[in-house]
Formats: sequence, C-alpha cells, structure tokens
Amino acid sequence: QVQLIESGGGLVQAGGSLRLSCAASGLTFSNYVMGWFRQAPGKEREFVGAISRGGSLTNYKESVQGRFTISRDNVKNTVYLQMSSLEPEDTAVYYCAGHSRHNSAGSFYRPPYDHWGQGTQVTVSS
Repeated sequence: QVQLIESGGGLVQAGGSLRLSCAASGLTFSNYVMGWFRQAPGKEREFVGAISRGGSLTNYKESVQGRFTISRDNVKNTVYLQMSSLEPEDTAVYYCAGHSRHNSAGSFYRPPYDHWGQGTQVTVSS
C-alpha cells in the first residue's frame, strides 16, 4: 500500500520560512517523480513544483520560483519543500504526489500523478 505522508505545515508570519516533508512508503521511491501541489480555500488545486527521480531536474510554478526549493533524499524516501519569503497568498493545504511515467526531460513534471498524500496546512499571516 502506497503512503505519502506530509508534515511540517503550520502558521508563519509573512516573510518567514517553513520546510515541508513528505515521507513515502510502499513504493520504489527512486522510480517516482515527486511533485508538490496546493489548494487554497475556494480555489482549484494547483501545481507548485516537482523534482525528477534522481533530483537533477526541478520545475516550479512561476510565482514561487526563487522562493521555494524542492529536494529529495532517495535513501530516506522523502521529498522536501523549502519555502522562504512566504506571502499570505501562499496559504493553502499542501500536498505531495508522485508518478512513475517516463516523460521527456522537459515534461517530467507533467500530470497526472498517481499517488497523493493527505495534505498539510500552511497558513501565512500578514
């Protein structure tokens, strides 16, 4: 049974930082592209960023580029989302997800994603 479990969410002031973690089990983690998504109240879920299987490639939503960094540890079966310079607009439930398709290098991050975590709440106060 595949499980993705996010942690690290919480309440932070604008300009602050948080690091989210997503621990995976029940799958061969290194075979999976891992992505982070978020959903704010009343809005659709949106792509935040993704990292390739070996970690050499990343792709980010434009509005988080330069503020958010995705990394992974294929020994610990964990993917991370380091968020800095947080803004109230970053408030959302954050989800990690994984897929095992072999897209081209330029499209590695594209959905659909097969496995999803339960989400962790991030709230940024102004």
